[in-house]
Amino acid sequence: MPRRRRRNKVNLGCIGAVAGLFTLGILLQSTAGQVFVGIGVLVGGGSYTAIALNKKVKKQEAARLWAIRAQSAETYLFMTPKEFEHALAYLCTRDGCHNVRIVGGAGDLGADVIATTPTGERLVIQAKRYARSNSVKGPDLQKFGGTCYAVHHADVAAVVTTSRFTAQAKQYADHMNIRLFGWQELGAWASRTGPAPWMIG
Repeated sequence: MPRRRRRNKVNLGCIGAVAGLFTLGILLQSTAGQVFVGIGVLVGGGSYTAIALNKKVKKQEAARLWAIRAQSAETYLFMTPKEFEHALAYLCTRDGCHNVRIVGGAGDLGADVIATTPTGERLVIQAKRYARSNSVKGPDLQKFGGTCYAVHHADVAAVVTTSRFTAQAKQYADHMNIRLFGWQELGAWASRTGPAPWMIG
């Protein structure tokens, strides 16, 4: 065989070997990359699942603590006004209301909790987290009475407080068909020994 042809065969063999090694390297890199990506997906997915489960557990624990606090009227005096609204929302949900929303805040026009009762009526609650010595007065009821029906379209309007109501407030509430839940009524509702606001006439 001529020397030039032998040399060409050697060169082609070398090129083929190099190409083969290069292809093998790409395949190995690709496989390794896929393995690392797979491991990353598994680790990431596991972490996401763990975070989701942790959030779910925390949410369940928070709901359990709210259930304990909301069903013990003595805890209401130690709540902030916003916590008190959450407690009343919990009681509404517990007793069969749906579409329960906490709407209290700046510009709420007197409504703190809005819900639909088990019989389909629109319930609007104003929450008054007062000290036991601070009674809810007539002007407080008048402000609520001016918005609960005309603005919030209540079928059932109620004011719930950790305190009591003055005679003037009771008189106005009776005239406007606003249901009043003072300290005793709230305690009975929370402990299931008395009716919810939408259950009294």
